Amino acid sequence: MSRKKNNASAALRQKSSSVLAALLCILIGLLVGLIALFIINPEHAWNQGFLRIIQGGFYDFPYGVGKTFTNSAPLIMTGLSVAFAFKTGLFNIGAAGQYTLGAFGGLYCALILNLPWYVCLLASALFGAVWGAIPGIFKAYLNINEVITSIMFNWIGLYMVNEIIYARGTGAMYDANNTRTWKVAERSPQSLIPSCGMSDLFHTPSTTIAIFLAIAAAILVWVILEKTTFGYELKAVGLNKNAARYAGINEKKNIILSMTIAGALAGFGAGLLYLSAGAEWNPLNTTSLPAMGFNGIATALLAASNPIGTIFSSIFISHITVGGSFLPTKYFPTEIADLISGIIIYLCAFAMLFRGVIAKKLHVDKDCPQRQRGTGRADQEGGKMTCCF
Repeated sequence: MSRKKNNASAALRQKSSSVLAALLCILIGLLVGLIALFIINPEHAWNQGFLRIIQGGFYDFPYGVGKTFTNSAPLIMTGLSVAFAFKTGLFNIGAAGQYTLGAFGGLYCALILNLPWYVCLLASALFGAVWGAIPGIFKAYLNINEVITSIMFNWIGLYMVNEIIYARGTGAMYDANNTRTWKVAERSPQSLIPSCGMSDLFHTPSTTIAIFLAIAAAILVWVILEKTTFGYELKAVGLNKNAARYAGINEKKNIILSMTIAGALAGFGAGLLYLSAGAEWNPLNTTSLPAMGFNGIATALLAASNPIGTIFSSIFISHITVGGSFLPTKYFPTEIADLISGIIIYLCAFAMLFRGVIAKKLHVDKDCPQRQRGTGRADQEGGKMTCCF
């Protein structure tokens, strides 16, 4: 009984330290952003700068909140993609490439095949899964680091998708007048994710039930990782591949499955955005990968790879990003919000250090009040003095 109580107490301390570490990263990031605003324009730094970023989408309610939800849905999915791989001991830096393939799969099924929205979403997940499985196969059978192969396949996927869509300006998915893919709403309305009244509520056509689908996916991932034998095996392989093999777990299969599922999550996120009319693909942009894929790394780090935490970290990142878009450009560059996000991301790299310090502090405060007073406690059975460490 005592052991169970101690385990529960340790788990609670770990969760508390993760939350406090994330909040500390956020506060420091906001503070740095505020200092930058005062440096750029001290007269308007508070009212027309910092407060607008803090207000986020609420500054232009309900439109701004709708945009926050629209951007949060794919960000939750890319965050889940990275977090899922983290939980299984892999670093999926290829979420951007998997997101790219997912966007292509969904748009192809919508613009060319005119399929229903749920089929297009499944296609997005399938294309992302295939692109995620390839680095997993290289890792499992050739022991090639997944970071290297993921980065390579990011660019391979981007150039391949751009070439297929553009096709020298004659692609069936390409609108030469707008230099982007055709609008799904015009070419295939049945492929749009239904809004169920949310577009009217938030005054933006791109606000759909995508946010609820993303939240449902996050809950499902949490259940898989925490409540199933399959999730236990995945985490066991991530913690110690050799020990997992000794226990009879097929580590190669689980590595491939982990990267496949991570890719499917990223691809699904792309479908949530492009099938909500949130954006059109620009095949002429050959110099940069989708930022959504890399922002997923930030949300996963901020959430300490917790699927439920990823929901809140994604909404927060989207919130301040939308708030930054409302900054008056005559006073501040809109990239200030990106600066704050970048600082938070950078600090997330130190989140483990923060969590360790906070956890140690919580351990001392809660479990060993005697140590703070400089006293020990007598061991009733052994009769000797012991201290809490």
